[in-house]
Amino acid sequence: MDKGRMSATGLLLLVLIAASTLATAQSGDPSPRLGADLAGLLAHAREKNPEVAAMRLEAEAAAERIHPAGALPDPVLRTELQNISNLGAESGTSLNLLPSRVGSTKYTLMQSLPFWGKRDLKREVAAADADAVQGKAVLTWTEQAARIKSVYAQYFAYAQLIRLNREVIDLLSSMERITQVRYASGLIPQQDAIRAQVERSTMLSELIQMETEQHHAATRLNALLARPAHAPLAEPQVARRLPATAAFDYNTLSEKVRQKNPQLFADEARIRAAEKNRDLAYRNRYPDFTLGVSPIQTRNRFNEWELMVEFNIPLQQESRRSQEREAEKMLDVARARREASANQFLADLAENLAGIDAARRTETLATSSLLPQAELTYQAALAGYETGKVDFATLLDAQRQIRKARQDIIKAQAEQQVRLADIERLVGDDL
Repeated sequence: MDKGRMSATGLLLLVLIAASTLATAQSGDPSPRLGADLAGLLAHAREKNPEVAAMRLEAEAAAERIHPAGALPDPVLRTELQNISNLGAESGTSLNLLPSRVGSTKYTLMQSLPFWGKRDLKREVAAADADAVQGKAVLTWTEQAARIKSVYAQYFAYAQLIRLNREVIDLLSSMERITQVRYASGLIPQQDAIRAQVERSTMLSELIQMETEQHHAATRLNALLARPAHAPLAEPQVARRLPATAAFDYNTLSEKVRQKNPQLFADEARIRAAEKNRDLAYRNRYPDFTLGVSPIQTRNRFNEWELMVEFNIPLQQESRRSQEREAEKMLDVARARREASANQFLADLAENLAGIDAARRTETLATSSLLPQAELTYQAALAGYETGKVDFATLLDAQRQIRKARQDIIKAQAEQQVRLADIERLVGDDL
């Protein structure tokens, strides 16, 4: 091939590559690898999930309420025009609204001052409320992350089950061809060939159900990722690595739940807010003040000054006692809710630890005992069938035992992943 032809071939390849790249860019799938692993899904959700974004913005808004809560109210300026009709003044004067043309003008600048400590208490209440909203924002993310982890575990498990079913269908197709050959040779009854066909059709029906379940899992993942329901997801490639058994110690994890659980953090913040509200209710027994200064203008001169102090008289004692009792009750409510949440979370933790231990033992039993035994049984049944000592039903039953053992392993692994996600939701952090 000459150089000109090689150059033309190279140019054609470049054009084809460019066209393929453009088609990929215009295909509407900005994340073709999204779904291959859990880390990519979590990163996408943290950035795109609207519920997480809304709670993050709400926490930022709550933080902005702290400073105004403890700020002084705006001062008030009052202007009083006295003797605007100019009665008793020089002749020729009449009704006038100009400060220099009336009898006198009084300017009063007033500033309200809450009793000592009230501003600090209001600021602390706002800060505690902001902490509660921040805890709720973290809780929203941990719950969303736990859902994504659980659904991805199911998505991954269905992918494995589909691959297993397809392998079994291929095996049954081979067995079906063998039975047809042996039936044509008169070595086996027609019933064996029919059983092989029925078994393969049954597996095809199960495959359809599993593909449907995988599609449902993909739809749920897309919803959690704020993507269109039918947006494509890559086939899952790797599952999460499970922590060592020592990481699932109840005492250690229960302490982490008490310290890091975002719901308990929010409950603690609500307790602090209720405590400050109670202190503020008791502080309302004391009056608030208003201070004012008033220069008085007569014609074009300021020749008088006045000072003013004003305070409310807290006479409605029964009303205040009711507000104080209400604040005490709300504090008790916040403490009771925190205790109830802690008890529920610790019970959920114990349940999930028992579940993950059972799933781990099930996987170990299926891997080390059931699957090897089923494979030996299948090999023995296959050898017996070839020599005519075992019927085809026994061979199919041995094959089903292998399939069930492998399915049990996949389901036990998925169960561990789901339990792990729920434990991390309770702890508020990855293990």
